[in-house]
Amino acid sequence: MRSLARHLPSLAARVPSVELGTWPTPLRSSSIAGREVWIKHEGQSHPTYGGNKIRTLEVWFGHARERGATKIWGLGAYGSNHVVAMLVHAARAGLTGAALLFPQPQSSWAIENAGAIIDTRCELVRVRSVALLPFVGLALARRDRHAVVMPPGGATTIGTFGALAAAFELAEQIEAGLAPPPARIVLPIGSTCTAAGLLAGLQLAHAVGVWRWPVPIVHGVRVTPWPVTSYAMIVNLAHATLARVARLGGPRVHIGVRELRARLVVDGRELGPGYGHPTPQSLAALATLTRHRGPRLDGVYSAKAAAALLRLHRDGVGPLVFWATKSEAVLGSPTLEALGAAPRALVDWLRAPAATSWSAPL
Repeated sequence: MRSLARHLPSLAARVPSVELGTWPTPLRSSSIAGREVWIKHEGQSHPTYGGNKIRTLEVWFGHARERGATKIWGLGAYGSNHVVAMLVHAARAGLTGAALLFPQPQSSWAIENAGAIIDTRCELVRVRSVALLPFVGLALARRDRHAVVMPPGGATTIGTFGALAAAFELAEQIEAGLAPPPARIVLPIGSTCTAAGLLAGLQLAHAVGVWRWPVPIVHGVRVTPWPVTSYAMIVNLAHATLARVARLGGPRVHIGVRELRARLVVDGRELGPGYGHPTPQSLAALATLTRHRGPRLDGVYSAKAAAALLRLHRDGVGPLVFWATKSEAVLGSPTLEALGAAPRALVDWLRAPAATSWSAPL
């Protein structure tokens, strides 16, 4: 939230937050096939566990503390980056973390995250299907009166303020000459929180003169299917975020949902068989960026966005900024004691032979 505070201090002062990350995250160029792309290294937002979710959690933790909560629940899949980040960092905000999880396809990246979740020894509730998540989440909210329950990815107008502030940070880096003004910002869309926050933040930064260039397209690459990643969900969340800015006394941005939609692309070409499944394209993109000393990627989230980035790059679209969302930190394995305390179905999934069927290329 530092960048927002530099440009709109009265607005930032009205948004409770807890500083977690190391800001700004680096913006660096990489030459691929003789032409440059620029990478926003969100994975370096914290050395213990980073990624784009740190921005979301700064405002969610602030919200929880303002509410007087002592506990925060994260909802997500077994290998959720959001849940891992929340559990790793909750104590820094004086909060106890807990998690409500649903199954997902196995991959080496999901296995790594699930093991780290188990190793926190937090309270874990496992449900058989994502369809049950809203009902169990509501029951938890009613049961834990001193807890805050986040939706998957923290995707509300609370969470979007983290990525909204990131648009101001990116503008500062472009002003400093670290990259040219992009034509597109390419990122994965899972919960929609980061995409909607950037969509709103770019419009806000442009309205107040911080973003002095043409507003780029937010090019979101689906890693979760419709309707979660529908145009309507993302644009409505961005529009609601700008409305919240105005309610908090910030600038009123006069833009409708049609205009916002015109600044968004929802790219479903890399989804493959569905959520949590790597694709040949995502694994090839992971290998390509690894050869070019790019950021750490995971084959089921950020590498799908990287596949779209390379496709756009081949087609001559640019300048391109890639929003690299995966944490650079490699997580360890859970202890035997932590495994013994975890839900049995989750441990069985972790240990199943298929767990090694997808892994990062060497």
